[in-house]
Amino acid sequence: MPALLGFSDNPFQTRQDILNASLSLLKPLNQYKSPCGARIKLPTATGTGFDEIAAQMEGFARPLWVVADLLALESESGPGSGSGIQNMGEDNRGVLLSQCRDLDLSSWIRGLISGVDPESEGYWGDVKDHDQRMVEMEPISYALLTAPESFFNSYSSDEKRKITTYLRSINSRHVPPSNWRWFRVLVNLALVKVCGVPYEEVKKVLQDDLDLLDTFYRGEGWSSDGLWSEEKKQVDYYSGSFAIQYSQLAYVRFAGDIDPERCEKYCVQAREFAKAFWRFFDTEGAAIPFGRSLTYRFAFAAFWSAVVVAGVSLPPPLDELGVVKGLLLRHLRWWAQQKDIFNTDGTLNIGYTYPNMYMSEDYNSPQSVYWCFKTFSILRLSEDHPFWACEELPHPLAQGSNSIPHSAKEELEEDLSSCRDVYVVTPAMQIVCSSPEHHFLLSAGQFTKKTHKAREAKYSKFAYSSAFAFSVPVGNVLTSMAPDSTLSASDDDGETWKTRWEPLDARTQMMRQFLGDERCDGNLLPTLISSWRPWRRSELKITTTLTPPSSRWPGWHLRVHKLSLPRSQRLDELQFVDAGFAISCVDARGAIINELKTNPCSRDLGDDDSLEGTWRDDSSCLILSGAGACGVCSLMTGPIPGLTHRVVGSLLKPDANTNLMAQRTVIPTIHHCFELRTGDMEGDNESYGTDMEVWFVTGVFAVVGKMGIDHEGTRGMWRATPQFELADYLTALNNQS
Repeated sequence: MPALLGFSDNPFQTRQDILNASLSLLKPLNQYKSPCGARIKLPTATGTGFDEIAAQMEGFARPLWVVADLLALESESGPGSGSGIQNMGEDNRGVLLSQCRDLDLSSWIRGLISGVDPESEGYWGDVKDHDQRMVEMEPISYALLTAPESFFNSYSSDEKRKITTYLRSINSRHVPPSNWRWFRVLVNLALVKVCGVPYEEVKKVLQDDLDLLDTFYRGEGWSSDGLWSEEKKQVDYYSGSFAIQYSQLAYVRFAGDIDPERCEKYCVQAREFAKAFWRFFDTEGAAIPFGRSLTYRFAFAAFWSAVVVAGVSLPPPLDELGVVKGLLLRHLRWWAQQKDIFNTDGTLNIGYTYPNMYMSEDYNSPQSVYWCFKTFSILRLSEDHPFWACEELPHPLAQGSNSIPHSAKEELEEDLSSCRDVYVVTPAMQIVCSSPEHHFLLSAGQFTKKTHKAREAKYSKFAYSSAFAFSVPVGNVLTSMAPDSTLSASDDDGETWKTRWEPLDARTQMMRQFLGDERCDGNLLPTLISSWRPWRRSELKITTTLTPPSSRWPGWHLRVHKLSLPRSQRLDELQFVDAGFAISCVDARGAIINELKTNPCSRDLGDDDSLEGTWRDDSSCLILSGAGACGVCSLMTGPIPGLTHRVVGSLLKPDANTNLMAQRTVIPTIHHCFELRTGDMEGDNESYGTDMEVWFVTGVFAVVGKMGIDHEGTRGMWRATPQFELADYLTALNNQS
């Protein structure tokens, strides 16, 4: 796909750079505007679960996240305003005015009144219960609140009445009890603050929505998307940039005079949220893809724009504005390097780093992707704001930066010294790991029973990485399921497989270091523990403990699996595939990497000093490519009474385009097969009738290719396999701290 001039070549260092990027993203939309301006339909022919009119309304509404600020710049151009176009430099002002004319930003002003007018050909249609139109009302309301001169005061009395009537209609409809309630909150704010609707008229609906939204709060600044319950446990980017935190900060901006107490509470929550959220971005700007709606791409960073525009001060290491500036701009620069996110006409495509419908949602229209414009709300800051003048500072964990606390619990910082750059995010049931070798998170407790596409892959894998993105299933066979970073189970000789889903009893636990090494004795280790049941018809339960990397075992994290099954429920055979990260299998020339002739663990590689290739044996496998290194190793095998246990390292070649970031991948796996030995469990065997307990342990290895670690260093880390003893683990588990 071609690069987009103004975005792909953008240095993202100044306010003008962000202006240029926003204009370059808006320009390709011009040719797809309806004559009345109320709809935008990209030429891509894919559809959604909702109607086409609502999809084209998306095309109109989502660019308003930045169009509103651009029009506000025009309307605030009077002398001394400090933020308008007239206060920009002479050259920049001329360029911007010319570009804005080319974009015909006034089409959004015309389009709004056409969209709300039942007599117009551009009418968006009546709002029904659980309607996509409710979502698009939020950016429309944001536009009214941000640029009222353009989006309300410029209209006739009759046009104002039609806008008010259309927005009011949401108050008589059912809005799902999720982040969607924030859409109605913003609508009612716009009705009161801009449209002149009496506050008392909307007060009950507004307060009921806010009270419900507050029940989603899980602590430390994080809210779940809907009530954390047995139906869904979701804490993802909707908790932050995509919806809840962003909307709370918009509320802070616009509702301070009518609800100061709640606004202050949201400021406190933003500070708490920021303490963990910056860790979801690596030192180069990449975010960890997790959850749904990832086609919104650089909307990941919208929280940083919103928190600065709202004027919320942040705690260390974010108390210097330059650190926040760096988090935002590095993220935009990372996306500027992704050349395949654009269609040939310059519009954004559905996908992540390349076009991909497999990972899309049922609600992703071609226009949905422009939710990313939320990140450009930073343009609301005047040119003389300190944000633009301050020096961009490096990531807090970059080399040379000041040291950062390793845990939110200060009393544990010293004990956690062996687990560098590890942070427990308890509300999300995740541990963010930011070592020099690899930036990723471990996850234990999330899922949703709502039938989101690829929900198991998006919420219930063991690990998610900013460098080795997760894969989504495209079929039912193992290669089509692309089960990276998860455990898959089969009880029918591999004919069907179930991947980890609907975790039970998820918890965090501090444990004494149990990997046998005297240098680690006594150190505390944060872990995640959870269980799941592959089949409802079976009592089989699998409990997994996830442990993050430590300074003693760089590049490695561990999974300790315990299988529990009543012997009265007999299963003759069980198979499990424990998989590591999916990694690109393409070499520097564009060819598929070959199998290595020599074990990369060997210190004497002989003539086989290849920098790229694959290796496997009975207990491990490793992939080395330009993207880095990914591998898995079985760390515990042994005789199990009554069972035959076969273990083999296996390289799984999933279907193309299943991964979010790499079109062609390979997944390192350990394949376990347990078979009941005939005669061992018969008749008077004294162990018959007791619960069967089986353990297996996997070391998961990953080192990113761009982290400055040489190939010998990577091989050395692979050779330094963690040493696991079940007795040490059980002692640590039972003597929890």
